[in-house]
Amino acid sequence: MTALLTVKNLHISAGTTALVRGVSFTLNKGETLALVGESGSGKTLTALSIMGLLPEGLQHHADTLQFATHNLATLLPHQLRALRGKRLAMIFQEPATALNPVMTCGAQVAEMFAIHTPTLRGAARKARVLELFAQVQLPNPARMYASYPHEISGGQRQRIMIAMALAHSPDLLIADEPTTALDVTVQAEILALVKELQQRLGMAMLWITHDFGVVRQLADRVVVLQHGNVVESGTTKAVLNQPKAAYTKQLLSATLSLNAKPPALPKAVKPLLDVNGLGHTYRRAAPWFWQPAEQLKALKEVNFQLPQGTTLGIVGESGSGKSTLARVLTRLQPAAAGGRIVFMGHDFLALRGEDLRQARRNMQMVFQDPVTSLNPKHTVYTMLTEPLRAHNLLPAAQWPARVAELLGQVGLPPEAAQRLPHQFSGGQRQRLAIARALALQPKLIIADEPVSALDVSIQAQILELFGQLQQRHGTSYVFISHDLRVISHLAHQVLVLKDGCVVEYGPTAQVFGKPKAAYTKQLLGAVV
Repeated sequence: MTALLTVKNLHISAGTTALVRGVSFTLNKGETLALVGESGSGKTLTALSIMGLLPEGLQHHADTLQFATHNLATLLPHQLRALRGKRLAMIFQEPATALNPVMTCGAQVAEMFAIHTPTLRGAARKARVLELFAQVQLPNPARMYASYPHEISGGQRQRIMIAMALAHSPDLLIADEPTTALDVTVQAEILALVKELQQRLGMAMLWITHDFGVVRQLADRVVVLQHGNVVESGTTKAVLNQPKAAYTKQLLSATLSLNAKPPALPKAVKPLLDVNGLGHTYRRAAPWFWQPAEQLKALKEVNFQLPQGTTLGIVGESGSGKSTLARVLTRLQPAAAGGRIVFMGHDFLALRGEDLRQARRNMQMVFQDPVTSLNPKHTVYTMLTEPLRAHNLLPAAQWPARVAELLGQVGLPPEAAQRLPHQFSGGQRQRLAIARALALQPKLIIADEPVSALDVSIQAQILELFGQLQQRHGTSYVFISHDLRVISHLAHQVLVLKDGCVVEYGPTAQVFGKPKAAYTKQLLGAVV
C-alpha cells in the first residue's frame, strides 16, 4: 500500500537547540496514527512542520516529507495554501488564538468555501456552514453563525475549529488535542463523526492527544514521543497492552479511570463558600438597532455549599454555564440575575474597595484558556511575582526562591522564569496559570478546566499537588472539568449543570454511584 504521508528523519531546531530529533512514520489512506507524549515532547511541532506552519525562528529538515504526490519541503507558499484547508486540514490546539476575534464564527467557516469552493455562494454557502455546525453538535447553529469567538464557550470554539477542518472532507486531518475542551458527550459525538467520515471518505488522521481512552478507541497505530525522540511505536493494541519502553509504561500507569471510591465529604465542617439563588443573564444585541436585546439566561438559581478544606466538582456540557459560574463567583462578572455569595463569613457581592481586594487574595482562579489569561509581554518571573508585589507578601530578595518553588510545584525548571508565554507549549502554559494561582496560597482556588490540556503524567502530578495543598493548608477548590474521571478522584461533592440549571448535586459517591438525573447517567455513560 502506498503511504499518503511519509515523514522520515524529521529534525526541528531553534538555533542550536534541537526540539525534534529524527522522527519518522508513515500514514496510509483511511488509517489513524496517534502521536502521544508529554507536553513539550514535539508532537505539535511535528504537525506544524507537515502543514508548513512552524513559528518564525524554527528550522526543520527531513530526508522525506511527502504528502501524496507532493514533496511538502519544496512546495512554494501558494502551492501549500492550495492544499491547506482542502486536502490537508488541521484542528489547532488553542481555538482562542486560531480563530479571528473580529470575524463571526459563521464568516470564518464560510471563508473556507470562498477560498476553495468559490462556486458555492450566498444562501447555499451559509446552508453548508449551518449543516457543519449541526454535525459537530453546536446548539442553535444560526446563533453560532452570527456569534463572535468571545461570545461562546471554549468547547464551542473548539467545535467551530472542527467544523472548519472538516468543511472539505480532507484527505488528511491533523487533529491537535481536538477533544480536550469538549465534554464527554460531545467528545463521543465528535469521535463518532470523524470515524464515520473516515470510513466514508477514506480520510487519514494524525491524532495528537494525551487521552489514552481516545487512543484506544480511535487509533490504528501509536507513536510515543519523549523530548523530541520516538521511544516506541507500533499497533495500538501492542503499545497499550504490552508496552516496551519505560516511558510508555509510565504514561499508561498515570492514566485515570473512574474512581469507585471518591473522597468522602467530612461531617460538621464550617462552609467556606455558601451560594444561594445565584443567577446571571447575558444581554445580546439584536441584529438591528430597533429590535430589543436578546436575554440569555446563563445561570438560574444555583445553590451549593463548599465546606472548608473540600472540593466541589462542577460538570456539564460545553455552554452549560460552568465558566460563567466561575466568573460570577470571583466577581469578574456581576450576578446580573441576583443571588447571594457568602465567602469566609462575608457577603462577597457587597464588598468594595480594599475589602474586596483582600478577599480576592484568598480567592484565586485558574482560567480555562491560558493563552488569553497570560500577558504575552511579561516573563514568567514577572507574572509570578506580580501577586507578591501587589499584596506585599515577601521581601523582593525572596522572590526568586518563591518563583523557583512555584515552578517546581508544577513540574517546570527554574530557568523557565526568564521566558515568555509563547515560548511554551499549550500544556506548559496551563501549568504556568496554575503556578500563578498558587502564588498567594489562597483559601479557595476556582479552577476552570485546569488539567484538560495536560498530559497524563503532569495531570497526575498537578492533582497530587492539589491534594497535598488541601491536606497541608486546608485549601478548598471549585473544580470545573468535563473529565469525570478527574472529578471522581478529586471531588468530595459534585454539581451537575445543564443549560444553566442544577440538575443534580450531592456527594460524589452518591452522584456517580447512583445518579438520579437522566442527564448525569448520559454523562457517565459517555466516559471513554
